[in-house]
Amino acid sequence: MKRGLVVVDLQNEYLPTGKLPLTGIDTAVENAIRVISHSRDKGFPVFHIRHESAEGAPIFAKGSTGAEIQPDVAPQGNEPVIVKKHINAFRETDLKQQLEAADVQEIVVIGAMSHMCIDAVVRAAVDMGYPVTVLHDACATLDLTFGGVNVPAAHAHATMMAAFEFGYATVKSVDEYLSV
Repeated sequence: MKRGLVVVDLQNEYLPTGKLPLTGIDTAVENAIRVISHSRDKGFPVFHIRHESAEGAPIFAKGSTGAEIQPDVAPQGNEPVIVKKHINAFRETDLKQQLEAADVQEIVVIGAMSHMCIDAVVRAAVDMGYPVTVLHDACATLDLTFGGVNVPAAHAHATMMAAFEFGYATVKSVDEYLSV
Protein backbone atom coordinates (compact mmCIF):
# COMPACT_ATOMS: atom_id res chain seq x y z
CA MET A 1 0.00 0.00 0.00
CA LYS A 2 1.29 3.43 -0.89
CA ARG A 3 1.70 5.64 2.16
CA GLY A 4 1.25 9.41 2.40
CA LEU A 5 2.11 11.78 5.22
CA VAL A 6 -0.44 14.38 6.29
CA VAL A 7 1.13 17.22 8.30
CA VAL A 8 -1.69 19.09 10.03
CA ASP A 9 -1.49 22.75 11.06
CA LEU A 10 2.12 23.00 12.21
CA GLN A 11 1.79 26.77 12.04
CA ASN A 12 3.47 29.64 13.87
CA GLU A 13 0.35 30.35 15.92
CA TYR A 14 1.04 27.22 17.99
CA LEU A 15 4.62 28.14 18.90
CA PRO A 16 5.42 29.72 22.30
CA THR A 17 5.58 33.07 20.46
CA GLY A 18 2.14 32.55 18.87
CA LYS A 19 -1.34 33.42 20.08
CA LEU A 20 -2.25 29.79 20.87
CA PRO A 21 0.89 28.07 22.21
CA LEU A 22 0.62 24.33 22.66
CA THR A 23 2.10 22.13 25.34
CA GLY A 24 4.80 19.95 23.83
CA ILE A 25 4.88 21.76 20.49
CA ASP A 26 8.69 21.94 20.40
CA THR A 27 9.03 18.17 20.81
CA ALA A 28 6.23 17.56 18.31
CA VAL A 29 7.97 19.75 15.72
CA GLU A 30 11.36 18.11 16.32
CA ASN A 31 9.73 14.73 15.73
CA ALA A 32 7.77 16.03 12.75
CA ILE A 33 11.03 17.13 11.13
CA ARG A 34 12.31 13.56 11.43
CA VAL A 35 9.12 12.06 9.99
CA ILE A 36 8.93 14.53 7.11
CA SER A 37 12.59 13.88 6.25
CA HIS A 38 11.98 10.11 6.37
CA SER A 39 8.94 10.45 4.10
CA ARG A 40 10.90 12.49 1.58
CA ASP A 41 13.79 10.00 1.66
CA LYS A 42 11.38 7.10 1.07
CA GLY A 43 9.49 8.91 -1.68
CA PHE A 44 6.23 9.07 0.29
CA PRO A 45 4.16 12.10 -0.70
CA VAL A 46 3.86 14.79 1.97
CA PHE A 47 0.67 16.84 2.24
CA HIS A 48 0.74 20.02 4.33
CA ILE A 49 -2.46 21.31 5.89
CA ARG A 50 -2.69 24.99 6.82
CA HIS A 51 -5.62 26.52 8.69
CA GLU A 52 -6.91 29.99 7.86
CA SER A 53 -9.65 31.57 9.92
CA ALA A 54 -12.40 33.83 8.70
CA GLU A 55 -11.51 37.48 8.26
CA GLY A 56 -11.25 39.33 11.54
CA ALA A 57 -10.58 36.17 13.59
CA PRO A 58 -8.03 36.58 16.41
CA ILE A 59 -5.98 33.52 15.38
CA PHE A 60 -4.83 32.02 12.05
CA ALA A 61 -5.81 35.19 10.21
CA LYS A 62 -5.19 34.98 6.47
CA GLY A 63 -1.89 36.63 5.61
CA SER A 64 -0.69 36.75 9.23
CA THR A 65 2.60 35.39 10.51
CA GLY A 66 0.64 33.10 12.83
CA ALA A 67 -1.09 31.41 9.89
CA GLU A 68 2.21 30.57 8.18
CA ILE A 69 3.59 27.03 8.33
CA GLN A 70 6.54 26.83 10.70
CA PRO A 71 9.80 27.19 8.73
CA ASP A 72 11.30 23.96 10.13
CA VAL A 73 8.48 21.88 8.60
CA ALA A 74 7.75 24.00 5.52
CA PRO A 75 6.86 22.35 2.23
CA GLN A 76 9.61 21.64 -0.25
CA GLY A 77 9.45 21.30 -4.00
CA ASN A 78 5.96 20.53 -5.22
CA GLU A 79 4.57 19.29 -1.88
CA PRO A 80 0.98 20.51 -1.79
CA VAL A 81 -0.42 22.87 0.82
CA ILE A 82 -4.11 22.34 1.44
CA VAL A 83 -5.69 25.43 3.00
CA LYS A 84 -8.65 24.64 5.21
CA LYS A 85 -11.25 26.83 6.87
CA HIS A 86 -12.73 24.11 9.08
CA ILE A 87 -11.42 21.72 11.73
CA ASN A 88 -11.62 18.72 9.38
CA ALA A 89 -8.95 18.93 6.67
CA PHE A 90 -11.20 17.00 4.27
CA ARG A 91 -14.14 19.42 4.58
CA GLU A 92 -14.40 21.74 1.60
CA THR A 93 -10.82 21.04 0.46
CA ASP A 94 -9.27 18.85 -2.21
CA LEU A 95 -7.30 16.70 0.25
CA LYS A 96 -9.08 13.49 -0.78
CA GLN A 97 -8.57 14.24 -4.47
CA GLN A 98 -4.88 14.97 -3.87
CA LEU A 99 -4.45 11.70 -1.96
CA GLU A 100 -6.16 9.83 -4.80
CA ALA A 101 -4.08 11.59 -7.47
CA ALA A 102 -0.92 10.46 -5.63
CA ASP A 103 -2.35 6.92 -5.34
CA VAL A 104 -2.13 7.06 -1.53
CA GLN A 105 -3.87 4.11 0.12
CA GLU A 106 -2.83 4.64 3.74
CA ILE A 107 -1.95 7.77 5.66
CA VAL A 108 0.28 8.78 8.54
CA VAL A 109 -0.91 11.81 10.52
CA ILE A 110 1.14 14.28 12.57
CA GLY A 111 0.54 17.83 13.77
CA ALA A 112 -1.81 19.88 15.87
CA MET A 113 -4.08 19.98 17.84
CA SER A 114 -4.54 16.40 19.01
CA HIS A 115 -8.05 16.96 20.35
CA MET A 116 -9.33 18.97 17.35
CA CYS A 117 -7.85 18.89 13.85
CA ILE A 118 -5.91 15.64 14.34
CA ASP A 119 -9.06 14.02 15.71
CA ALA A 120 -11.18 15.27 12.81
CA VAL A 121 -8.80 14.24 10.03
CA VAL A 122 -8.15 10.80 11.53
CA ARG A 123 -11.83 9.96 11.92
CA ALA A 124 -12.73 11.33 8.48
CA ALA A 125 -9.89 9.41 6.82
CA VAL A 126 -10.94 6.16 8.49
CA ASP A 127 -14.56 6.78 7.48
CA MET A 128 -13.30 7.12 3.88
CA GLY A 129 -11.55 3.76 4.14
CA TYR A 130 -7.95 4.81 4.71
CA PRO A 131 -5.88 2.86 7.22
CA VAL A 132 -4.36 5.54 9.48
CA THR A 133 -1.30 5.67 11.70
CA VAL A 134 -0.97 8.53 14.20
CA LEU A 135 2.47 9.36 15.54
CA HIS A 136 1.60 10.48 19.05
CA ASP A 137 4.85 12.27 19.85
CA ALA A 138 4.68 14.31 16.65
CA CYS A 139 1.36 15.80 17.79
CA ALA A 140 0.55 18.40 20.45
CA THR A 141 -2.40 20.02 22.18
CA LEU A 142 -3.20 22.34 25.08
CA ASP A 143 -4.88 22.39 28.48
CA LEU A 144 -8.68 22.24 28.29
CA THR A 145 -11.48 23.21 30.62
CA PHE A 146 -15.01 21.84 30.62
CA GLY A 147 -17.72 22.15 33.23
CA GLY A 148 -15.26 23.50 35.76
CA VAL A 149 -12.89 20.58 35.22
CA ASN A 150 -9.36 21.42 34.14
CA VAL A 151 -7.83 18.86 31.81
CA PRO A 152 -4.04 19.07 31.46
CA ALA A 153 -2.76 18.87 27.89
CA ALA A 154 -1.04 15.55 28.59
CA HIS A 155 -4.39 14.04 29.65
CA ALA A 156 -6.28 15.50 26.67
CA HIS A 157 -3.58 14.16 24.34
CA ALA A 158 -3.53 10.71 25.97
CA THR A 159 -7.32 10.51 25.83
CA MET A 160 -7.30 11.21 22.09
CA MET A 161 -4.53 8.71 21.41
CA ALA A 162 -6.34 6.07 23.48
CA ALA A 163 -9.55 6.71 21.53
CA PHE A 164 -7.71 6.39 18.21
CA GLU A 165 -6.01 3.20 19.32
CA PHE A 166 -9.30 1.76 20.59
CA GLY A 167 -11.13 1.98 17.30
CA TYR A 168 -9.67 4.25 14.65
CA ALA A 169 -5.95 4.10 14.06
CA THR A 170 -2.63 2.55 14.82
CA VAL A 171 -0.82 4.79 17.30
CA LYS A 172 2.97 4.71 17.41
CA SER A 173 5.89 6.78 18.63
CA VAL A 174 8.10 8.34 16.00
CA ASP A 175 10.94 6.01 17.03
CA GLU A 176 8.68 2.95 16.57
CA TYR A 177 7.52 4.21 13.19
CA LEU A 178 11.03 5.02 11.91
CA SER A 179 12.48 1.69 13.08
CA VAL A 180 10.35 -0.37 10.68
